[in-house]
Amino acid sequence: MSGPKNKSRRRFFIAVALVGGGLLVGYALRGRDRLARVPAFARGGKAFALNGWVKIGPDGTVTVAVPHQEMGQGITTALPMLVAEELDADWSTVRAEQAPVDKIYGNMVVLGDSLPFDPDDRGAFASALRWVAHKASETLGLMVTGGSTSVRDGWEPMRVAGASAREMLVAVAAKRWNTAPAECFTDAGYVLRRGSGEKLGYGELAAEAAQLEPPRKPKLKARADYKLIGTPAPRLDTPAKVDGSAQFGIDVRLPHMLYAAIRQCPVFGGALKAYDAAKLRGLPGFKAAVPVLGGVAVVADSWWRAKRALDQLEITWDEGPHAALDSGAIFAQYGRDLEHGKATTYAERGDAVGALAKAAKVVEAEYRVPFLAHATMEPMNCTARFGNGRCEVWAPNQSPTLVQWVASRAASVDFGSVTVHTTFLGGGFGRRAEMDYVVQAVTVAKAVPGTPVKLVWSREEDIRHDTYRPAAISKFRAALDGAGAPLAWWNRIVGPSVTRSFMDRLLPWGGMDYPPDKTNAEGADDLPYELANLRVEHVLSKTPVPVGFWRSVGHSYNAFFTECFLDELAAAAGKDPYQFRRGLLATHPRHLRVLATAAEKAGWGTTPAPGIGRGIALHASFRAIVAQVAEVSVTDKGEVRVQRVVCAVDCGTAINPDTIAAQMESGIVFGLTAALYGEITLDKGRIEQANFPDYRMLRLADMPEAETHIVESGAALGGIGEVGTPPIAPAVANAVFAATGKRVRSLPIRASELARG
Repeated sequence: MSGPKNKSRRRFFIAVALVGGGLLVGYALRGRDRLARVPAFARGGKAFALNGWVKIGPDGTVTVAVPHQEMGQGITTALPMLVAEELDADWSTVRAEQAPVDKIYGNMVVLGDSLPFDPDDRGAFASALRWVAHKASETLGLMVTGGSTSVRDGWEPMRVAGASAREMLVAVAAKRWNTAPAECFTDAGYVLRRGSGEKLGYGELAAEAAQLEPPRKPKLKARADYKLIGTPAPRLDTPAKVDGSAQFGIDVRLPHMLYAAIRQCPVFGGALKAYDAAKLRGLPGFKAAVPVLGGVAVVADSWWRAKRALDQLEITWDEGPHAALDSGAIFAQYGRDLEHGKATTYAERGDAVGALAKAAKVVEAEYRVPFLAHATMEPMNCTARFGNGRCEVWAPNQSPTLVQWVASRAASVDFGSVTVHTTFLGGGFGRRAEMDYVVQAVTVAKAVPGTPVKLVWSREEDIRHDTYRPAAISKFRAALDGAGAPLAWWNRIVGPSVTRSFMDRLLPWGGMDYPPDKTNAEGADDLPYELANLRVEHVLSKTPVPVGFWRSVGHSYNAFFTECFLDELAAAAGKDPYQFRRGLLATHPRHLRVLATAAEKAGWGTTPAPGIGRGIALHASFRAIVAQVAEVSVTDKGEVRVQRVVCAVDCGTAINPDTIAAQMESGIVFGLTAALYGEITLDKGRIEQANFPDYRMLRLADMPEAETHIVESGAALGGIGEVGTPPIAPAVANAVFAATGKRVRSLPIRASELARG
């Protein structure tokens, strides 16, 4: 059985289902018109909007509204592919345009995914809450990018939009030819008349088609008829990124724009006490010093002048109650909570505790991971302009709806008086779901009304004031029978709640604890392995360190914990790690096929080159399944070099194979950086790392040879943007054991613990 066992939380969710369902039932009967034309998308240029997602120009150019944010994951290509497939558009004529803020573009998947239930749980309780989440999503219309939901969210509405537009174009052509629509067909941007050779381009038909009412239930293509989906289509955002015309947040330039640099209290929980800007008034370009959320910003006519003035600003901080906090104290707290804290049970089958008590052979291990920063290539930035009761914001963000909301609060204007322009994101990974930098920019803009101000964080501010991936500890106890098969599996995880931390920042007046916060145990409570007696628990251990959504969230560390411990069980049983996993996957054919593909392509079972260790890991997340095999070498000094990574992925339907391979490689890079180097530490309440010299990234010379194999299953759509990250750390750690005989139970991997002699 999956799902949380906390009774008070269960009662809470039942109340939500009943009350929320009652409030939303009227709306449910109406539903939302997701094909409605959106004025902000329709106006501008000469194109004609056929619905809220598609507009076509007289030259046949097809522009698709993309409701999610492009941060390198390829959705400005994958999502238009859904429309273009059903529209039968010529791909060379397709363009992507960032959708304006409107409820029809709201993410209908992300809230349901946040519920603490297994995706395969079809019980009445889980189904009721999913219904409530769906209706809440309809009502809120929250535009948000995260959780690898973009393609899954767009799969139905964007195909329907394309098919609806196609039927409108066919209707116009049939009318002109005085024939039935059934006598027409579409191909590569044209409507053609059967048997006559006549054809009309979409551009010739668009103006008249835009006068029609969009069909709400157009006929969608069968999977066998796809021409574009599943093919390696060229990315639509590449040309602009190559020629420099792509606009990221940091590229925004507006007439008469000013710039702001920021300094925030170095101690978590501290605050600005006082500052003296008197000495700055004679500095070149200086305009103002403004207290903002978390600290103070200096405004000048260039960012460098703002930064130089900020360096001379005399600031007094109230360091608050956590000025003596360090990493050792946090892990000591975790250790106490591991033994004595109140645990929430996330998954339970059989009687793991009882089976362990009777077992002749018990294997135990404890693992830990540190806090991690996002370290996006583009630091936090936002441009804002305030005046005449309106606010305009230009920001790389993962939720324009939230940007509009927090900007309206910060500017003290109505929600509808805020205009949001979402730029390309120079990396997101969950960090740009946060709103701190938006609130700060709007606050500064209010201090200089009528003038746009661009706030840019320095790299040091970006590293030291992140919302970090949680540090965590995970303890395991497992029992094996005489044949080496697992009899029982017990796992307790300790760490803070990402959801609670995020909600405290977003809605400080509505904070509440979130056991069961799904992210706490995801990847640990939904193991695919057949384990008759299993118990997975989490102990909530709060710290002053702000934590947030980090690529793959809880999966990022729970995969390391579970897959490394599974390797330890295989060794204790005297079995090959790959074959040991196979033996536990008899009822999970998709997982088995992905695992077998990775092993086969990596040459598992053959002898690796001298000095090379080979490790394997399997992990499912965001409705996709990934297996990775890593080959590593370890020098006498303990330095780990990853030589090769073989990846197999089943994400259901592959939309764009090129993007899938790129995202698997991206996830591998991200995960390798964390496994080999990533560590955020505290001393005297302060983050010790400040920039890339002491928060190292994986460099080009360190990149292993990587290959990706897509396993098509025809299953429901899964995510891609996050799923490549979780398996790489355990695959590398298990390979280190194969090479050295030494177990890696904490990250990052330290040469000092692997050195010989």
